Amino acid sequence: MSGLFGSGWLSIVLGVAILLAVAWLANMVAKGVMLTIVQRITRRTSATWDDRLVERRVFHRLANVAPALVIYYGIGPALGIGPEEMTAFSTGAMEAMSVVEALSLVTLLAQRVALAWIVLAGAMAFKSVLDAVDDIYRDRFKEANRRPIKGYLQVVTIFVYAIAGIVVIAVLADQSPLVFLSGLGALTAVLLLVFRDTILSLVASVQLMSNDMIRVGDWVEMPQNNADGDVVDIALHTVKIQNWDKTISTVPTHKFISESFKNWRGMSESGGRRIKRSLHLDMNTVHFLDVEEIEHLSRFELLREYMTRKRAELSPSGPDESEVIPERRRLTNLGTFRAYVVEYLKAHPGIHEDMTLLVRQLDPTPQGVPIQIYCFTKETAWGVYEGIQSDIFDHLIAVLPDFGLGAYQQPAGRDFQGFAAQLEPGPGDAEAG
Repeated sequence: MSGLFGSGWLSIVLGVAILLAVAWLANMVAKGVMLTIVQRITRRTSATWDDRLVERRVFHRLANVAPALVIYYGIGPALGIGPEEMTAFSTGAMEAMSVVEALSLVTLLAQRVALAWIVLAGAMAFKSVLDAVDDIYRDRFKEANRRPIKGYLQVVTIFVYAIAGIVVIAVLADQSPLVFLSGLGALTAVLLLVFRDTILSLVASVQLMSNDMIRVGDWVEMPQNNADGDVVDIALHTVKIQNWDKTISTVPTHKFISESFKNWRGMSESGGRRIKRSLHLDMNTVHFLDVEEIEHLSRFELLREYMTRKRAELSPSGPDESEVIPERRRLTNLGTFRAYVVEYLKAHPGIHEDMTLLVRQLDPTPQGVPIQIYCFTKETAWGVYEGIQSDIFDHLIAVLPDFGLGAYQQPAGRDFQGFAAQLEPGPGDAEAG
């Protein structure tokens, strides 16, 4: 050691400078030359998994190990410290060599830091590999949206980072990792408190995936969390939902277990989307059909069969007593209108014929008689669905006068102006007064 150290501080400074230059050069070679070669190789292959490794910067993070290895193995020779001095320093045999002892201490600390950096770089590279595995899984398997593995991979990432953290602390303290692991038992309560959300999210992720409760692409509605839109990402801690106004709602994963939510996937998979809307009719316009109205409605193509059947069913029978009004059923414009709506929906090309189709009368309200249309469209896309629904009610509202019916509408300002104009006295009334 005396030969190396005898050249003085200038040789030490020069050795450290050379070491740093070699570490910088190793970093440039690893990240510049080697990564360029790797990228060229991955571009020429037909496989996509290697492209995902490059995109997730796996090799870039592995390249960080190169300068750390140079420093780990080169710091001793750069400072003039050989294996003998390091052994003597570690055993405490350097009592009179203060300068050598200091240099040995610097060498030991530099090696520990370099080794800790290698562990961290390896952990970060492993995390990038897991991200690449998730990308490859999404690319290759169709059930990736139904069975995402991102949450499980994040659990593995947390475990790897925890182990790496313990190893780094053990390396810096020059202790066995088992010493720190044995002390974790006393910190169990603290760890449970710190990682409470992580534990809840892990359990929730397992339940969500095993029960197939949500998938990427599902339309999910959670009013209590201001979320109503498509699921774009399912992670360990959070589920990201892109609302219809293009905002992003981030909901904790465990909320999907502890709180209620609505998943519209069943509607999409069934191939039909429900229409459930009422048309309020003015009760004052409901009446029995006279002969002229029956003849007029019988000319409707959709009502021919219905009118023929009803006229035969409701035709009077029995003795004709001129002084007695027979108690018999009669056709009403409201009942005929309901029959027309049923036939119209059956003939509509946008209505699903294999699903429930009802046209029913609900309880009368101060807003009139509600006629509810309950059916399913063949298209589930939002825009197409709204177009079919609007076309149906446009037609039904327009056809009401043919049945002698009127839609209920609360009086507006113009209606009250008309009432006031009718109540104003005319010129003749003023002269008479």
